[in-house]
Amino acid sequence: MKEQLKKTIAFIGMMGAGKTAVGRVVASKLNVPFLDADAEIEKAANMSIQEIFIRDGEDFFRKREAQVILRLMKGSPSILSTGGGAFIQEANRQAISSLGVSLWLDVEIDLLWSRVKNKDTRPLLKSSNPFETLKMLHLERQPIYKKADISVKASSHYTVEDMAHKVINKLRAFPNLFEE
Repeated sequence: MKEQLKKTIAFIGMMGAGKTAVGRVVASKLNVPFLDADAEIEKAANMSIQEIFIRDGEDFFRKREAQVILRLMKGSPSILSTGGGAFIQEANRQAISSLGVSLWLDVEIDLLWSRVKNKDTRPLLKSSNPFETLKMLHLERQPIYKKADISVKASSHYTVEDMAHKVINKLRAFPNLFEE
């Protein structure tokens, strides 16, 4: 019995939540393409997210991000990793909701911090106190992330494979996502 994904699943959540790592494994196990919105934005702009933020600002970036997410959501069913702030934008939530399914990787702040504290590629963490900035973003964004169709709670005890398995189980329990 071979199941086929009928809609794109947009992974949402904070930077460091594992959207890309877990998304790649889930896509592989479900035999669908894996897409990364940030990578697509960088390809289209021919520069890094960080460079876009520096040169053009966050508002410009968010507009391009919305265009890319809409285009990717209209494509064939896939697993889509979105940037941490993508789901915060109303236009992105509407595009994801009308064309696919949102899946929130819910990760506690301490685990997020352990994953992002040594990376210098996070424009929003370029502050005098990156941990406090991350904490503030986490608190601000959680009520919006909770609007996701599906949520999967992470743990520091889970491997990427464990999380992928949990995600797939949640997807299989969600109505009308697969056809046989």
